[in-house]
Amino acid sequence: MKVFFSGISGVGIGPLAEIAADAGDQVFGSDVHADPLINSELDSHNIDYRIYNQDGSFLREVYEREGGIDWFVHTSALPPDHPELLLAQELGIKVSKRDGFLSDFIKRHNLKLIAIAGTSGKTTTTAMAVWGLQQLHIPVSYLVGTTLPWAAAGKYDPAAEYFVYECDEFDRNFLAYEPYLSMITSLSYDHAEIYPTFESYYEAFKEFVARSEHCVGWRDDSRGYWEDAPNYVIQDFIDERFTLAGAVNRKDATLVLRSLRLFIPDVDASKLITALNRFPGTGRRFEEIAPNLYSDYAHLPEEIEAMLQKAREVADPLQKKVAVVYEPLQNMRQYNIRSQYAKTFYNADRVLWLPTYQILGREDDRPVLTPEELITNIDDPSKAEPVDLNDNLINKVKELIADNYIVVVASGGKTGDAFFREHANLFA
Repeated sequence: MKVFFSGISGVGIGPLAEIAADAGDQVFGSDVHADPLINSELDSHNIDYRIYNQDGSFLREVYEREGGIDWFVHTSALPPDHPELLLAQELGIKVSKRDGFLSDFIKRHNLKLIAIAGTSGKTTTTAMAVWGLQQLHIPVSYLVGTTLPWAAAGKYDPAAEYFVYECDEFDRNFLAYEPYLSMITSLSYDHAEIYPTFESYYEAFKEFVARSEHCVGWRDDSRGYWEDAPNYVIQDFIDERFTLAGAVNRKDATLVLRSLRLFIPDVDASKLITALNRFPGTGRRFEEIAPNLYSDYAHLPEEIEAMLQKAREVADPLQKKVAVVYEPLQNMRQYNIRSQYAKTFYNADRVLWLPTYQILGREDDRPVLTPEELITNIDDPSKAEPVDLNDNLINKVKELIADNYIVVVASGGKTGDAFFREHANLFA
């Protein structure tokens, strides 16, 4: 099969392209910007891609050179009038987002899907499941929504019976699948542009549970929507045998242990616990990018709270304080969650608040909430101050680190994380 991936430098599309190449498909792709980590992996797979303005010329070149393309796979961020998308439709190429292609791929290769869903914790839990199975020498194919310091973000193993996947609810992606085993990590209302009400969000998860052969989750998260479903296994407690830093990591590891132990043959519980306690983490999940400087994807109140609780576990034994550089994600989301910020930063001694990262095509027409306006929602506004991505911020962070702080960049968008990675050498 000849497959063209538009948006191939993204963490969702790039690893999927690698998986297709691993399985023997002829793979091509394009993007406007390159990601150094993703693109180095694409190069290692000898994938033919081009970084350009995506005017359609490379897609047409490949189509004519190869005698056609079977499938055009694109990121959810692609607008309906995108030149490559319009050209693919004009040429009669099959078109879908990643969920359509991946669902077909799983069926074509006779794989059992292990799907991890939830508002928060999906990425870490997915990576833990992959890590655990690998350490037990159980062949596994997978796709994780971030970079991994210990493996490629996506892989197809022809010996694998299982495919582990971070199953995102955005754009109803997770409803394209019929998992053998699902895990639901946590639930709180999100993605108002897709789910206009709390009820519609939970109804989508209820459908996801119904589409799964087996499902494991936490009692409180079901809120009565599917707790009595015959395929739903309730987990009530965090296993005390886990020693990972951060209560949320111990919770995620417990979910992986219970799920794999119940439904995957040959899983040795004691060996899995030992393996998960050695879990090396993922990119942008409390990832140390310089001494005492960390990057984290946390952007929802409960994610920030969990991240800061872990930061305290790391900082307190070292008698250090905790600061967070916070870049909110999506102005529309801020209107929904600003009232939840009250106790979110309880475990932070200092908060440096950046302007909200806005998502093109996913905002409404309400005024942009400023850092000053959002700071008023926290219990102790005196610990927070508005900042911008500039040299002044670099100097502030350097001063905090010199003053015995650990600093976490909590950035749901791309700019905050990218800025500090670009300048990481200044903090070494």
